[in-house]
Amino acid sequence: MLNPDLHLNSQIFDREVTRKPTRNGFGEGLVDLGDQDPNVVALCGDLTESTRNQQFASKYPERFFELGVAEQNMAAVAAGLAVTGKVAFISSYATFSPGKNWETLRTTAVYNDVPVKIAGHHSGIATGQDGATHQATEDIAITRVLPGLDVVVPCDSVEARKATVSIGKTNGPSYIRFTRDPTPVMTTERTPFDLGAIKSYWVHDSPKATILACGYMLYYALLAAQQLDCENVGVLVANVSTIKPLDTESLAQLAKATNAFVTVEDHQVAGGLGGAVAEWAAKTHPLPIEFIGLQDMFAETGKPEELVEKYGMGANSITEAVKRVIGRK
Repeated sequence: MLNPDLHLNSQIFDREVTRKPTRNGFGEGLVDLGDQDPNVVALCGDLTESTRNQQFASKYPERFFELGVAEQNMAAVAAGLAVTGKVAFISSYATFSPGKNWETLRTTAVYNDVPVKIAGHHSGIATGQDGATHQATEDIAITRVLPGLDVVVPCDSVEARKATVSIGKTNGPSYIRFTRDPTPVMTTERTPFDLGAIKSYWVHDSPKATILACGYMLYYALLAAQQLDCENVGVLVANVSTIKPLDTESLAQLAKATNAFVTVEDHQVAGGLGGAVAEWAAKTHPLPIEFIGLQDMFAETGKPEELVEKYGMGANSITEAVKRVIGRK
């Protein structure tokens, strides 16, 4: 059942569940931060509306910088502003930032450990109609490998706002990932959010496996848990909103409870959430793991929900992965 302690959206499983892009939460959170801290500045790479920077730009024009289609320069300018005491948020599509400007981010922002906050938009195959060139499915891997860079993947628009505000108050560099299309709103204003913490959204008295999900794919994990419950297969579903640093204490508790994991993400399985969990498990708690995500391939152009099914990332595929991993225990 849904964890009653988290005050989740009671209409999660309704056909007409509210859907909003997680990028909307970023725009709202950025304005909240601007209200709280005069040192918060925003930079964008010619995508002000798409990345939801327009609210901040309208309210604080003197703190908004349009850098044009020059993502490397945007990263370097942001690092310079951060060195002078600003908290610099940079926004573009994730294929361009942190994709195109990865080396500049590494050398200017991350190496110097300054508060540059990288907002990667239009991530994953959820950017379906734009095709593989704009579907960032490697961005978690290329960011979490950078020393000292936090990586956050909010599950919905409400959590996205909370996560944006939270990373804006940290001292170092961060990467936060957003989707373009509307996705189900699973949380509420009362749902607790703690940067770096894994929280169990679906609980069971005698679970046989744990589904670890990030981003909007948490919704599909919850659908799978509901299906499995109808088949008398109990599971836990955990929201891993912070992939780096990983909440290893909670992972250890979940591993002890079920001794079987299924990771779920809209990303390549190599180097993403699944890779991070597997690295931890190999060192501290070896256990069977199944990986839901893109299996070393680019996706086609199509509607997001169609692509999710085509590439084996939907609720039925997660359900089958749970059964496989239980069989491997």
